[in-house]
Amino acid sequence: MKFKNLRGIREDRDIKQKDIAKVLNVSQNTYSQYETGIIPITAETLIKLADYYNVSVDYLLDRTDNPNMQK
Repeated sequence: MKFKNLRGIREDRDIKQKDIAKVLNVSQNTYSQYETGIIPITAETLIKLADYYNVSVDYLLDRTDNPNMQK
């Protein structure tokens, strides 16, 4: 499954795939495959990304268009 918000938020913030890959301690190729849906993203990785971008996991999974986290 391809996640448009995952790629969009990275591009909106002018962050390169290789930089996010370093944060996640994975290769750039692995991160690219997360964005394109070739390999599944683990819950742990989603949480790290949500914390990094300060958005909800639902936003990263395209379940909502609202990036704000519900508290």
